[in-house]
Amino acid sequence: MARRLGESRFALTVWARRPQSTAPFEDLAEVAPSPAALGAASDVVGICVMGDADVEEVVLRDDGVLAGMAPGGVIAIHSTVHPDTCRALAARAAGVGVDVLDAPVSGGGVAAAAGSLLVMVGGSDEATARCRPVFETFGNPVVHLGPVGSGQMAKLINNLVFTAQLSMALETFALGEDLGMDKIALGDLLSHGTGASRALAILTASGVDLSGLRAHGHTLRKDVALARDVAHQHGATEPALLLEGALQALSLLER
Repeated sequence: MARRLGESRFALTVWARRPQSTAPFEDLAEVAPSPAALGAASDVVGICVMGDADVEEVVLRDDGVLAGMAPGGVIAIHSTVHPDTCRALAARAAGVGVDVLDAPVSGGGVAAAAGSLLVMVGGSDEATARCRPVFETFGNPVVHLGPVGSGQMAKLINNLVFTAQLSMALETFALGEDLGMDKIALGDLLSHGTGASRALAILTASGVDLSGLRAHGHTLRKDVALARDVAHQHGATEPALLLEGALQALSLLER
């Protein structure tokens, strides 16, 4: 995402908690010494950290992004976090004239490099319109879903469905093997049929190598727990089949 921005018409400034994270972009960007300096240098700041506490820390600490931003700026939260975290940050930021969008993404590094990430946006129409040209450097489609928090709810549903699909895909490969079929050939075949899924395609492309997914298992578990919490919070019927499949997949990945 940073490289797509740096190669666009937009001036780019970066900051990260680990200096090695900014090193690859020194040819494209200014490196800020603190998140406050990043905010001061930017009209739009995209936040890409792991969890709720990480987002709150880089935005709200004494030398955080919000401390440096001028009125009229926008903070876009690309992390996958609880919708309430985004709403609370939006309320704090509004007090100093800064807008907050939740804008989580889906598709991974390959899609980011191709400019084809799915960007799910929650926030005001005005802030979304201002940021759309920025988001479109790395995203297609960019979908505005409603007020702050809407993007996170969509992303959590997406990740819950994907994780549930993993359990179905793994059972599919196991069934094929039991029937004496080549599992990769089976995955390729199903990608052209009504049994296709994104999880099945990813596993097929990897040769059913689970190491990459295992490395992200803690992130998937976080997102499944957030999805369950948001459903309970809103009084929604618990998506029992999705949760059962997702938890089964997580259990398989953690073996």
